[in-house]
Parts: sequence; structure tokens; C-alpha cells
Amino acid sequence: MPILVRTETDERDGLLAFLDAQRGAIRRAAHGLSEAQAVATPSASSLSVAGLVKHVARCERFWIVGILAGDERGRIKPADWADEHRLTEGETLAGWLKEYEAVATETEEIIRGLPSLEVDAPLPVAPWFPPNSRRTARWILLHLIEEVARHAGHADIVRETIDGRTAFELVDATKH
Repeated sequence: MPILVRTETDERDGLLAFLDAQRGAIRRAAHGLSEAQAVATPSASSLSVAGLVKHVARCERFWIVGILAGDERGRIKPADWADEHRLTEGETLAGWLKEYEAVATETEEIIRGLPSLEVDAPLPVAPWFPPNSRRTARWILLHLIEEVARHAGHADIVRETIDGRTAFELVDATKH
């Protein structure tokens, strides 16, 4: 990890801080890319930086809004899975970065509004979830940290393949 996560005030704040740090890594991988570069798939995989931004935004909304808050707006329909990691007609990197910020704000509000991290929610019926499973807010946050960190690494590799810029260079370029 090329940055230190801010000091936390409690467990909930710590989990949100680590999630936000991983979001920052995804955003930095997109910093300064043209639209063509953002959708490029220069490695052996079909991943692009823009597609990864879209995926992590949708993934976070799925877990926090769709699962934890039980709001249908967060659900991902099977028909949408094919487009989960790529931009479709009319979508842009800038649009998904803006959406990712909105998702982050939504997550912060929902998590801070919970009475505890022990609040749990049922998982949907899907072949990859055990039947009748539930997960706590704590588990969901830890899973999101894992998911976003994994994809931040993918984004770093794709970005470096595009123009040679590394995560450390991008930290320096985006310091405020």
C-alpha cells in the first residue's frame, strides 16, 4: 500500500478509513487518463481501469445499499453481469468516478447510521452464496476492503501497462 491510512477513532471508523484508502488507490489509477486509455485493455485480461471503477462502484452499492440496507436500487440483475467490468454506450470514466463518490457517501451514511456492526442482512439466492446465509455489517465492510484492494492492484497493473506510471508516482501526482 503506497499510503498510510488516517488514524481511526473506533472499529467502524477504522473499517471505513481502510475502505476509503482502497477507493483512493482505484481513483489514483484513473488519474489523468484519457477516455481511450481508461477503456484500454492492454494486458492479457479484459480489465480496463474504467471497467474496474465501474465494477467497484457497483459492487459497493450492491453490498451496502442492496444487501445491508435492503434497497432494490443496489441490486445487480443477472442481465447486467456481462457489462459489469466494461463501459457500455454512453458511460464514461468521469461519470463512473462521480458515481463512485456518490456510492462512498451513501456507504458512509448507512454505516454510520447503524446501531452496531453486528447488524446483519440476508444474502440473496445465488449459486455462490450458501442457502439462507446472513452477513454482518462488519463482514460486509471487510469483504469490500478485500474486493476493492484486489481490484486496486489490478488497476495498478493496467495503468502501469498503459503509460508506465506506478502507484507511487500517482500518489505523488495527486497529493493535495
